[in-house]
Amino acid sequence: MKFQLAINLERMTPETDMKEVRDHTLEMVKMADAAGFEIAWAAEHHAMEMTIAPNPFQILTWWGEHAKKIRLGVGVVNAAYWHPINLAGEAAFLDLISDGRLEFGIGSGAYQREFDRMKPGLDQKDSWQYMQEMLPVVRELWKGDYEHNGTCWQFPSATSCPKPVQEEVPVWVAARSPITFDYAVANNCNIMSWPLTMPMAEAEAYRARLDDSIAKNGGTYNGRWVMMRHAAVYENETDRQNALQSVRVQLSMFGNLMTKTGDVINGFPEQVPPEKLEGNFRYDPATLEQNLLFGSPDQVVEKLGLYEDLGLDGFIYYASMGMEMEQQKRSLQLFIDKVLPQVAEKELAHAG
Repeated sequence: MKFQLAINLERMTPETDMKEVRDHTLEMVKMADAAGFEIAWAAEHHAMEMTIAPNPFQILTWWGEHAKKIRLGVGVVNAAYWHPINLAGEAAFLDLISDGRLEFGIGSGAYQREFDRMKPGLDQKDSWQYMQEMLPVVRELWKGDYEHNGTCWQFPSATSCPKPVQEEVPVWVAARSPITFDYAVANNCNIMSWPLTMPMAEAEAYRARLDDSIAKNGGTYNGRWVMMRHAAVYENETDRQNALQSVRVQLSMFGNLMTKTGDVINGFPEQVPPEKLEGNFRYDPATLEQNLLFGSPDQVVEKLGLYEDLGLDGFIYYASMGMEMEQQKRSLQLFIDKVLPQVAEKELAHAG
């Protein structure tokens, strides 16, 4: 099981220095690169300080100039916000200048608030149609001249300039629902799944959906499947409490965006009031600590074993959760120094 890093340029308060966030994010990617992580993932989001990512290709170009081995993952571009010719060219250019390190992730977005601004009139629940039309068009544009007359886009013959360096760019789909698993398997896409704060049973349900989709596809699937979780490794009570408090604050903002129960002021989502979180299992500290990749190095190793048992090809260490930057670095360093060696030792023993 290979390891990957997802990290955002993240400001939780107006007092946070944007240049410090910039430098911190790059430092985390360079740490992951030096430790042998496989992929660094950058998201796409707009008008949101907690996930500053107006163009993931620009972020990945920057990372790729400083981290020379790690692959560069778009995790994920929102199809509805792009034109196919624009998207194909941006992605291919990143592949060119990174010497073939592009991992192309595509999805259908998360926040209705964002759609209301970026694609007014489109319901997030309907955005999968853009994603499913976009992907085959981009693949055709990477090959050469192609004319498209679809539902979402229409254009005369055109091609991607430049073309990707890789003969076949790895394509990833963000999947949680059965229909998206079906699409990914049928179209030979790799799959990334995120169970949010749900228990391990949610990850097991994704395994069942993947198996069902493979069965529908005649029993064949050549793609890879990875899973993402918020991660915090700690060795003292102070860091433990800080991690739990940080993720609760971030989740309260995330809950605002998902349900539109509060406003967003100058890019900062209002927190759902603490009294509304009490009794909600999604925000319960004990439940969060159990469900997320939280714990001491030994506890994290044990949790990773459960994911390996699901047959995952990779695990995405999601670093961005509102935690202080210095603690984010401590956590990642503990993961590198004390978790990865134990995982490697267990895998070697299993192979032997």
